[in-house]
Amino acid sequence: MNDLDALWAFLIAGVTALAVTPLAARLAHGMGAIDRPNGRSLHDRPTPSLGGLAILAGVLLAGAVFLPWSEETRAILGGGALIAVVGAVDDALEGGLSPVVKLAGQFAAALIPVLADVRVENITLPFVEPLDFGNWGIPLTLLGMVAVMNVVNFTDGVDGLAAGVCAIAAATFAIIALSLDRVDAGVLAAATAGASVGFLRHNFHPASVFMGDSGSNLLGFLLAVIAIQGVLKTAAVVALFFPLVILAVPALDATFVVAKRIKHRRPVYSADRWHFHHRFSNIGFSQRRTVLYLYAWTVSLAALALALRFVPYSEDDGTLRVGWTAVMVGFGLTAFAASLYLVLVLEILKFRRFRERQLRKQALSEEEIQEEIAREVETGEFEAVEPSG
Repeated sequence: MNDLDALWAFLIAGVTALAVTPLAARLAHGMGAIDRPNGRSLHDRPTPSLGGLAILAGVLLAGAVFLPWSEETRAILGGGALIAVVGAVDDALEGGLSPVVKLAGQFAAALIPVLADVRVENITLPFVEPLDFGNWGIPLTLLGMVAVMNVVNFTDGVDGLAAGVCAIAAATFAIIALSLDRVDAGVLAAATAGASVGFLRHNFHPASVFMGDSGSNLLGFLLAVIAIQGVLKTAAVVALFFPLVILAVPALDATFVVAKRIKHRRPVYSADRWHFHHRFSNIGFSQRRTVLYLYAWTVSLAALALALRFVPYSEDDGTLRVGWTAVMVGFGLTAFAASLYLVLVLEILKFRRFRERQLRKQALSEEEIQEEIAREVETGEFEAVEPSG
């Protein structure tokens, strides 16, 4: 197996997902797995789900062809198949599975590869001794994998967002894993990226099919496995930072939403309109514009992760190289500027301008306007403005 296999895995997984997605949509119609618009939806017509099964088909075929048929491979693909089936059942049932059953399914799927040695037992950190988890490795890995599944699931709320972000993340992981000689993980990451891109052809706005929980949980599962096998189990001194940076956009969204739910004493699994894509919609962004801005944010962070891996900014003894350090600072500032622009300017400042104009039409005093805007910024609860693009 060599690096070229990753490219072939990408192509085969992509073509397979592209071809199978319409079949998955037909299956969804037959099973009644239809996502109907509700109060928090951004789509306006019933749309078939189960697109995740097409992603699964692409990954399974590419994995069977290009990955060694070892116990580890069987466990990874088996766990992926299990979580996709659990998600498909959730998509098909009216009202879905209970949160407890879904969580149990996620842990069961994660346990399969963990028992096959897909787990983190120690972490290499800069400037300190490696951190050995000992017997805590298994539960910590399980918690981490389930967390990533839910992070990706939270992101799946607007046409093309989860598939595109996961494609970018998986492609970045593939490059890093291959550079670290983790070829198996690199091939799996490439297959995941390819399947996501193939599915995205049908899922970009206006989407003809959604991935559903079968897809979002599967992609979260695969990204977690890839991060473990391709990055965290290496001796790279910045290994821990790669997944944190690459998955920062969905992780920040999930953290923001969960913090809001806890603050307002709501169940962390309850649905709401506090996600980044909902807030962008509420300030007038179309679905395509929302997704493209979040893609750009993800790309800026992926570029920072690649720079951390490939830019020779320090000597072996830790001494910084001035020129290359300046390059790294440039990547870091770009990622920071993108984060600041999207989170601060688009989420708050532009929203304030829209709402000030709206509220002034209601004959409110300036003090009442500012109080109302402060409340809406704090809670994320406000009426949508007309789309601006």
